[in-house]
Amino acid sequence: MYPNSAMLPWDSIDTVLLDMDGTLLDLRFDNWFWQEHIPAVWARERGLTSAAALAELMPRFEAARGRLDWYCVDYWSRELTLDIRAIKRGVRAQVAWIPGAEQFLLRLCRLGKRRLLLTNAHPETLAIKDQEVDLVGHLDAAYSTHRFGAPKEDPALWPRFAAAERLEPARTLIIDDSLPALAAARDFGIGWLRAIRRPDSGRPARDTGGFPGVDSIADLL
Repeated sequence: MYPNSAMLPWDSIDTVLLDMDGTLLDLRFDNWFWQEHIPAVWARERGLTSAAALAELMPRFEAARGRLDWYCVDYWSRELTLDIRAIKRGVRAQVAWIPGAEQFLLRLCRLGKRRLLLTNAHPETLAIKDQEVDLVGHLDAAYSTHRFGAPKEDPALWPRFAAAERLEPARTLIIDDSLPALAAARDFGIGWLRAIRRPDSGRPARDTGGFPGVDSIADLL
């Protein structure tokens, strides 16, 4: 029953690996930032319409998807000749929890589970968002995959991360909105996997393929 439902055998789980954007924090911010705000800034800088700016930027974004560069503020600052750090800081007030996510972390703490953040986001992005919502204060440890030189979608990440954390894969649950990341975790031997169907509160639920899914992380408790 457990592998195919939201229910979990919490007595068999010691560690919970949590994604940041789309799992704990609303992906609505990131979708707006990269699909609307950055194209608007790019358009102003170059005297373009927003539509023309988006048409120029989308191929660049797609070419980087799936690589660590996609998540790197240094990479995009160089590529776009924009100060991505400063732009993110200027709009950080729009960063928000997914409803119920903060309460979920508090409940995990009461259950005695180790709460680990594992995000592909750049350390600076993590720091900016943490300043807004005190994310790290709700966790036992927080990791950016930039530390390990590979994103969660890359099989190379998992032995490096597991060694750093002395992780016991069979007693670990990962919760993520990225299906490729979940597939890599499964292939490494992570025992329990759950996918988020609604990482962006402003968009409809998505198909989670063969992974058991929940609309929100709060549904797991």
